[in-house]
Amino acid sequence: MVDTHSVSALLARGKAAGADFAEVYAERWRRRVLRVVDGAVEEATSVVQLGAGIRLFFGHDVLYGYTNDLSDAGLTEVLDSLVAVRDDGVGRPDAGGRGGLDLRRSDAFVPLPGPRVPPDARDKRWRLERLREADAGARIDPAVKQVEATLAEVEQEVMVANTDGVLADDQRTRTRLVVHVIASDGVETQTGHHGPGLSVGLELLETHPPAEAGRRAAEIALTNLRARKAPAGTMPVVVGNAFGGVIFHEALGHLLETTSVARNASVLAGRLGEQVASPVVTYVDDGTIPHAWGSTRIDDEGAPTERTVLIENGVLTSYMVDRWGALVTGYRPTGSGRRQDYTFAPTSRMRNTFVLNGDTPKEDLFAGVEYGLYAKVMGGGQVRPGSGEYNFAVKEGYMIRDGRIAEPVRGAMLLGKGPDTIKKVVAVSDDGSNEPGMCGSKSGYVPTEIGQPHLLVSEIVVGGEA
Repeated sequence: MVDTHSVSALLARGKAAGADFAEVYAERWRRRVLRVVDGAVEEATSVVQLGAGIRLFFGHDVLYGYTNDLSDAGLTEVLDSLVAVRDDGVGRPDAGGRGGLDLRRSDAFVPLPGPRVPPDARDKRWRLERLREADAGARIDPAVKQVEATLAEVEQEVMVANTDGVLADDQRTRTRLVVHVIASDGVETQTGHHGPGLSVGLELLETHPPAEAGRRAAEIALTNLRARKAPAGTMPVVVGNAFGGVIFHEALGHLLETTSVARNASVLAGRLGEQVASPVVTYVDDGTIPHAWGSTRIDDEGAPTERTVLIENGVLTSYMVDRWGALVTGYRPTGSGRRQDYTFAPTSRMRNTFVLNGDTPKEDLFAGVEYGLYAKVMGGGQVRPGSGEYNFAVKEGYMIRDGRIAEPVRGAMLLGKGPDTIKKVVAVSDDGSNEPGMCGSKSGYVPTEIGQPHLLVSEIVVGGEA
């Protein structure tokens, strides 16, 4: 991708210009997407992208520029341009990692080397057949009116070098199958979604059969179609495993990134060693899990990824720390620097973040609840940065009555504040599971896994329609 001798000369040039630290990040992407709607092909694309970004530190001041010209001359132009405009306020990324100095050229595109044997019709048919299996798996009821199935594949090569002596590279492959279902009874219309993904190749479709993915998406849509409207009130809530972890990802995890901690923009800043959660909660961010959606060998600053225990038995033990965050706060880096692509400067981000298993049998979580809500599958929502105030939709929910799961309900919203909710977790089950997602925050969208076991929260405000 970029010659190591050229990179060394470039880094030396940055130091000679007065930078305290210089970094080169280069990448090549190949993205493939095949999407069918009701069995018919709607999209079939293959995109190649390559480029490099250069970051310079002058004390706490950070300059960033990027280009798609990976020649010696192209990279040198970026570095020299950053140095030239240092005092002009140009080249500084904004709070989201965007901005910087854009020196991309329209004539600098160099494609990835092609395969030795181009994909033949059989390969394409195979992918299409798998997506049609997902479509067929979703057709479990006449109320299913539309099925959309998408297979997305990404191959990425990354190289990072800096003036601390780091020279590291990584190859990343991710595959995801996403099924959306629309169900209708002629009056009401509801949707369902299921989207398994891992850092693997097409073997994903062996461990997560497309027909099963289609069936699960349809079950969610049909359950909501036949559910009554959820009641409102403050009540105990059993939050489901896997994607149930989205609440703590959004309303707690982001508060533990030095992206916000270093700016004192988090209510959890400066609270290491304090009891910030229920003693039954241990919260971990782990970028080393084999084949997990958010795992990488190195982060986007060239540091080895690691397992970081953020909260242990309710006590705050660590933040997620990138290079800039370490410089400002003095905390040890945790291999958490991530970026969407080379057009973003890296910031501290989550990788695979989840609550560890407890020792309470799942059925016991429900047994002590006289009246409450079972949020089996969580959906999207909104979070207020800094405070962790949230509202999240329940994608599949049921009432709990007299310790038992009762009728399905729809339209429920969970409202609260992440740092408060995690203090109200009274029991954690032993059925932890993770699911993939795309996290949009500082430095763009990055793949992350979220998860947890089933857990019981003593009370959450539930917004409903009834």
